[in-house]
Amino acid sequence: MLYNLFEYLEQQYQLPGASLFQFLTFRAAMAVLLSLVLATVYGKRVIRLLQKNQIGETVRDLGLEGQQQKAGTPTMGGIIIIIATLIPVVLFADLSNVYVLMLIVTTLWMGIIGFIDDYIKIFKKNKKGLKGRFKIMGQVVLGLMVGATLYFHPEVTMRDKDHTIITESFTVEKVEGKEIKSIKTNVPFFKDNELDYTNIVSWMGEGADQYAWLLFIPIVIFIVTAVSNGANLTDGVDGLAAGTSAIIVLTLGIFAWVSGNIIFSEYLDIFFIPRAGELLIFVAAFVGALVGFLWYNAYPAQVFMGDTGSLTIGGVIAVIALIVRKELLIPLLCGIFFAESLSVVLQVTYFKLTRKRFGEGKRIFLMAPLHHHYQKKGYHESKIVTRFWIIGILLAVVTIVTLKVR
Repeated sequence: MLYNLFEYLEQQYQLPGASLFQFLTFRAAMAVLLSLVLATVYGKRVIRLLQKNQIGETVRDLGLEGQQQKAGTPTMGGIIIIIATLIPVVLFADLSNVYVLMLIVTTLWMGIIGFIDDYIKIFKKNKKGLKGRFKIMGQVVLGLMVGATLYFHPEVTMRDKDHTIITESFTVEKVEGKEIKSIKTNVPFFKDNELDYTNIVSWMGEGADQYAWLLFIPIVIFIVTAVSNGANLTDGVDGLAAGTSAIIVLTLGIFAWVSGNIIFSEYLDIFFIPRAGELLIFVAAFVGALVGFLWYNAYPAQVFMGDTGSLTIGGVIAVIALIVRKELLIPLLCGIFFAESLSVVLQVTYFKLTRKRFGEGKRIFLMAPLHHHYQKKGYHESKIVTRFWIIGILLAVVTIVTLKVR
């Protein structure tokens, strides 16, 4: 909104200072500052409103130390994250940008699904919340929308790499790459670091590339669903999901910045994605909102994000990774989410197999997800969260290093 306004003022009236809004770094700085202020200052008002309406967490007795003390703590705090993200984005981002619009839709869509889930838990007194099949259905629909947009939208392009040719007069000329429609992605740790999903369906014969969407869109659906649920499972102790997510999103912001910059993308030998630089505004606002939310969510938490926040966070992370063609790095960058999800899958699978074979189910972990296992071992949740953050930072550094390690 302000971006378009000041662009108009600059073109029509040469208003002093209006040109600042043309710089990504300036608008990103303004977005992160505003989101921090909204999350910290107005976040307290949201918490009071939640308390006034008795929107508190219902805690099951899992035998964890200090767990019952959290009963009644306001939940649905994800509303703070959503509001503190969207207001700066609407003000400072280019709202005609397809990637920004995609992330706004993702935030609202997953926020609504999470809100319904929390509403059922709190007001309908149903601890299970929204039925799993409806939650998955919502994630699948989002994945379908995102996948279709990435595949079919004319503005979702990448620039083909520059190459040299030898002319008829035997001179060497450099030919600049052109914007093309492509579903290529970067493969980490390999020198020839391109994977074209179209090649996977090439066995179908001539013209098979026209049906590559039949492979690409299900992959997008799987990624969106998996990361969203991974973030949801990670939200179990004070500050864990918000802090870990801030690290992940900040790293993806770096990828968005270099992918949207023709000089850095050429130097790092990654895809140049036109218009992807605008993601930096959304990322800055989202990181600011997460850090501001941590002001109240750090131990001892004054508010929980609920599924309103955790499902939204996972969806946003998945979509950003897909936009910047770094989805194959998700298991590494989102290693905390992956470990938490894997611990649940292993625990449930092993329990069912041993119960079927021995008549009594056995467990690999003291409790799943993984953070509860360490709580059962006697670790204080503050120590668990801090150590998981450290691991998250290490994974982020390794992820960034993959830009040059081939």
